[in-house]
Amino acid sequence: MSPVSLLLNILWIVIGGFYMAVGWAIAGVIMAITIIGLPWARAAFNIAVYTLLPFGQRAVSREEYYGRSDVGTGPLGVIGNIIWFVLAGWWLAIGHLVTALLLAITIIGIPFAWAHLKLAGLALWPIGKVIVPA
Repeated sequence: MSPVSLLLNILWIVIGGFYMAVGWAIAGVIMAITIIGLPWARAAFNIAVYTLLPFGQRAVSREEYYGRSDVGTGPLGVIGNIIWFVLAGWWLAIGHLVTALLLAITIIGIPFAWAHLKLAGLALWPIGKVIVPA
């Protein structure tokens, strides 16, 4: 991790990244408790780590990254994302959007607001994504 990414990640945790990472972790725990939600729990925990330290990483489609499709990038992935959206995606996206709006008020907060907007999009459709170094 570069020094700039490290500094941005530390600032990110202080001004709002931590509580959104906790939100993702709570969603993962709730999904894991149901047993049937384990595929969504794994995605939620991966994205919780990404939400905690977003600078220096990015989320991309697994199909684009690996060059082949799999269960999460096909029709079952679409169904999984629809179920995710209904159960947890919308409220995580709203949390990211509200935080982005609050951060965008200041000039210093604009890069962090932009990161929250990207995470809001990921919150709506996380299945079939992989977190890779930027």
